[in-house]
Amino acid sequence: MTTPRNVVVAQSGGPTPVINNSLRAVVETCHAAPEVFGTVYAGWHGIEGVLREELLDLSAQPPEEIALLRTTPAAGSVGTCRYKLKAAQQEDFERVVEVFKAHNVGYFFYIGGNDSMDTAHKVANLAHERGLDLVATGVPKTIDNDVGDSEFKLIDHTPGYGSVARYWALTVQNANQENAGSCPSDPVLVLQAMGRKIGFIPAAARLADPDREMPLLIVMKESGLSLEELADRVNDLLKARGRAMVVISEGFPVGDIGERKDAFGHVQFSSSQMMVEQLVVNYLNEVGLQARGVARGNVPGTDQRHSMIYASTVDLEEAYKVGRKAVQVALEESGYMATILREPGPLYNVRYDKVPLELVANSERTFPEAWIAPNRVDVTDDFVRYARPLIGDEWPSIPLVDGRQRFARLKPIFVEKRLAEHIPQTHRAD
Repeated sequence: MTTPRNVVVAQSGGPTPVINNSLRAVVETCHAAPEVFGTVYAGWHGIEGVLREELLDLSAQPPEEIALLRTTPAAGSVGTCRYKLKAAQQEDFERVVEVFKAHNVGYFFYIGGNDSMDTAHKVANLAHERGLDLVATGVPKTIDNDVGDSEFKLIDHTPGYGSVARYWALTVQNANQENAGSCPSDPVLVLQAMGRKIGFIPAAARLADPDREMPLLIVMKESGLSLEELADRVNDLLKARGRAMVVISEGFPVGDIGERKDAFGHVQFSSSQMMVEQLVVNYLNEVGLQARGVARGNVPGTDQRHSMIYASTVDLEEAYKVGRKAVQVALEESGYMATILREPGPLYNVRYDKVPLELVANSERTFPEAWIAPNRVDVTDDFVRYARPLIGDEWPSIPLVDGRQRFARLKPIFVEKRLAEHIPQTHRAD
């Protein structure tokens, strides 16, 4: 009889409202097969925790706390990181293998986006080279919906996107009430949406108004407009409707914003010196509006990726099921990511499958050109039909205690370290 081997599950990249439900699925599914899976550990703050040998014992947590991961948003329970294992960081790679060997780890689940799938792929390959019997499996996650291919054959959508899409559908509805009421003095409201390179998040604003009754412009990075052209579109709408709302991607090109980048090389717009929204508001007010009053701005920040009250119940369910599928995939073979594929037909239905990690590692989906409206400031009904099922029709049920949300409270039970201290290579002083 095969001796059960231990499990490490970790998270990487930006969090989502539903990321912990995938974590919960991995833990509960592994616990359901004790003859295969031993103790389940979490890498504390992702792969950095593995490198530091900081492994949180999830098997020692009360089951009711693990269950509460369903409606615990972001990644505060076990942490996440933006640490990328690059080819030159050989010491880091060897350290991962050493840690896994020291703690009899036979299964590694990495929850994240395309960069995380690249890390899982590299770890799987190195383990094989070093003779470590390790199964590495990816669990998809990203609010940007940019993992996979533009034909949607590798994955239809990533867990996390449905919730941020719902956030924008509801936020724009509320913003429309604000703009309608205050338009005599504030006729233009500019809202900045997340999305560095791809327009799936700002596009979701159309879900607030599928019949196009609001004076709404959706401006993605892919829209291809200049600031001058954008101002013309805003003023045309002001002439026609007397007010205008603009949902603009944080990646819309406006010139120098004093950008800062994370360890993955991605621009961190919310920590850069200037906001795209502020530059657009300034520009509109400088060139003048075809209406009395001024343009104002609103930047929903990281709340769009950590607000549980906006979470999509469809997203929650799929995040759990794709995590469960990842464990089932791990029972079969290493080097795959669990995936969500949409079934053809008029009714929304998905199935869960697997794709090789090497196909999704560092993949980068683009927003379909056919889904951008001819006027370049809207999306088509085909996009609405794609995204509408993902936001669901119900509010999530979130437990409250004394008027506050009751999140999972994991105990700080860490495995005893067996190796010498290791500082991740890119954290070392020059």
